[in-house]
Amino acid sequence: MKGKWAAGIQPRNFYWIMKDRLAICERPGGRGESHRRVRRTEEINWIRQQGFTRVVSLIPSTHNLHNYSEQNIAWSHWPIADNEDYPTRLGPLFIELQSLLAKGEKLLVHRRGLSDEVCGFLAGYLVWTGMVASESQAVVVMEKMTQRPIGSVGRRIVNAATALPKPEVQLSQVEDLEEQEEQREEIPEDD
Repeated sequence: MKGKWAAGIQPRNFYWIMKDRLAICERPGGRGESHRRVRRTEEINWIRQQGFTRVVSLIPSTHNLHNYSEQNIAWSHWPIADNEDYPTRLGPLFIELQSLLAKGEKLLVHRRGLSDEVCGFLAGYLVWTGMVASESQAVVVMEKMTQRPIGSVGRRIVNAATALPKPEVQLSQVEDLEEQEEQREEIPEDD
């Protein structure tokens, strides 16, 4: 591919949350009736050209995932619904997000549109990691970054994130569980 479109097209509503490490956008190709296959291809091309190592989809369905595979972009599917049990759901997702970033991955997170779920999820992550001191500060920071208000669903997600054990506590619990599992595997069964 040569010429003006070789680098692809930046997805709509693209914003950096952590410069050159973590970004958000609308689903490549658009949402609903405005979704276009050619635009999706150009936006996925742009994602690849920018060096993103993984796309994280928060969409409840599996839309676009096969398109990432076709373009040799790794993806993770972490569906989040607006009626989710956020305290139960967020902990494992935040741990996985933290792990991917620690491995040096460059991540792009999306849902159909730049929704409360996406903004709330990332605002919650910022509070959970301690990068932002409070729930209200996380909401303000995310609203300024994305130039859009965060509604009740997003605020519920951020609130749930503030109630989670801090990363070091959750990570040590995960390590303890993994260690216990390894010990169980080492114990020979009686014949």
